[in-house]
Amino acid sequence: MSLTKKTKDKKVNFEFNKEYIRVVTSKIANNDAQFITNSFSEMHPADAADIIEHLSQNDRESLIKLNNFNIDPEVFVELNESIQTEIITNLSSDSIVSIIKNLDSDDAISILENVPEEDKNNILSSLPPKDRFALLESLSYPEDTAARLMQREFTAIPSNWSVGQTIDYLRENKDLPEEFLEIFIVNEDFNPVGTVPSSKVLTSPRDTKMATVMSESQLLVPVDMDREEVANLFENYNLNSAAVVDKNNKLVGMIMNDDVLTVLKEEAEEDALRLAGVGDEEITDGVITKTKRRFNWLLLNLFTAFLATWCISLFGATIEQMVVLAFLMPIVASMGGNAGMQTLAVTVRTIATNDLTKNNFSSNVFKEFSIGILNGVIFAVISALIVQIWFQDNLLSLIIAISMVLTMIIAGLFGILVPFTLKKMNIDPAIASSVFVTTITDVIGFVSFLGVGAYFL
Repeated sequence: MSLTKKTKDKKVNFEFNKEYIRVVTSKIANNDAQFITNSFSEMHPADAADIIEHLSQNDRESLIKLNNFNIDPEVFVELNESIQTEIITNLSSDSIVSIIKNLDSDDAISILENVPEEDKNNILSSLPPKDRFALLESLSYPEDTAARLMQREFTAIPSNWSVGQTIDYLRENKDLPEEFLEIFIVNEDFNPVGTVPSSKVLTSPRDTKMATVMSESQLLVPVDMDREEVANLFENYNLNSAAVVDKNNKLVGMIMNDDVLTVLKEEAEEDALRLAGVGDEEITDGVITKTKRRFNWLLLNLFTAFLATWCISLFGATIEQMVVLAFLMPIVASMGGNAGMQTLAVTVRTIATNDLTKNNFSSNVFKEFSIGILNGVIFAVISALIVQIWFQDNLLSLIIAISMVLTMIIAGLFGILVPFTLKKMNIDPAIASSVFVTTITDVIGFVSFLGVGAYFL
């Protein structure tokens, strides 16, 4: 498989509008595959992919089925994953094989992941034995591991070679990646022992031994390392690439920083959606699919809302004594909910980036406790002043001030305790934290406000 990330002589930042989409749509209707092929060949693959994504589903299907139109592998890898999956259903096995043959192994793997199981074996059997074996081995690892992220095209040379030998090898070997920043140095067992930037090879004398110019300090990525951990390695150490090794410490692939950027983007999007209880939605998903994905969390929220209502019902007599409490209690619960979600968002991010550890957990809890007190006092004063001006009632002002402080403190504490506890239980904090934190802050907000009110009344 060859690298297809080069985009020489392609227009970048191609700007198009609705009128251009209408032109493409009309060309599809007129079976003018030549116009579309020529247009796509003149622009950056990302822009061509953007146009395809802006087409309706029916127009995309018609485009793929046009005679003499073959989607460029470079364009295909730039498509949104859900669009890729949609297009795959309209492609023949031969077309998919043709795309995969012209992609790096990491991109080929991501495509095969979206191919139905019944078609996957047919596609793999049509590939050259070397490529088929490499892809099958990568597919044998879990989806979120380094093995699925790595590409098997890399540059490695023996440690006893000279710079001159290396340069001659790079010039003559046609199976090397078309783009690479680092050359891996390996020993006789094919274990990586160092790396050399390609720029250093070009600037060193030909008789210099590669072992003398290599950097021995390198980070090796096990094939089964979680891809989030890989991303953290790249971020922490500002890596351009990293060697991937198997259980015998043999070099089997490399991971590039552009692949890691994709992981970071996907994980950030995933966490943001999960915090909202939405899940892994795609813009192309249908109404029924999206409704099903949101149903479970909305149902859970409904039960937690009834729990909060039940807590309120316990203070029915107190509310009857001072009906105005019913007007004001949503304020306390809302402030607690917002404070809890702020802490939750920060905590989930620090957990994802491995910044929150056992060593600094206690100090972070104390910090959130202090923030809760400070914010509680500030907003207690503001709320008390507003209530005093509004209702001219000193007791009511005191009630909302005390409950505001209590709620803000507890909201901050649970905003960090809930996701950390879920992480310790091997549950993704981004999935379930928001429901628990929202419920706790609502219940605490109502109970504290009405409880303080019941105490004074």
